[in-house]
Amino acid sequence: MSDLETRLRRMEDTVCLHDDIEAIRALDAAYCRLLDSGDWPALVALFLPDGTFDGLAVVTGSADLLAFFSGLADGGMRFWHHVSNHEVEVEGDTATVRSVLWQPCVVDGVPHVAAGRYSDRLVRTDDGWRYAVKQVRFDYWAPLADGWDHHRFGFAPAAGAATPEGPA
Repeated sequence: MSDLETRLRRMEDTVCLHDDIEAIRALDAAYCRLLDSGDWPALVALFLPDGTFDGLAVVTGSADLLAFFSGLADGGMRFWHHVSNHEVEVEGDTATVRSVLWQPCVVDGVPHVAAGRYSDRLVRTDDGWRYAVKQVRFDYWAPLADGWDHHRFGFAPAAGAATPEGPA
């Protein structure tokens, strides 16, 4: 292969990787928007049919994901997800993504603030990238009036998905 062909191939690979990374970031943005707006069927479609959410509970499969996510709002929760600092690693048709979550929310009429980290595994499908596993671990989740600090949990289910103690 000539030097020019090698350089062109490297450029094509870079463009494809960039496209994958942007598609994965768009998937995460859609996840936040759909979760916050309560579009449960569209949200569940972002997961593989046997995909798993691992956070406030561990839930696997489309039917159980639909029941779980719709149950959050039915249970008196409202949230606004802000996700940033994406670290995306693509390896062929799989990817891992780490990102940071900051989440003001309301639980049973009480304002809370939460923060944590996502660690996700994705798979490329014919319909684009999909979550195989979307995992969140919380650093804190507390009523706003009580203040917040690392490993303070005023919402018991979030304590079950806590990050290990120590430096964040």
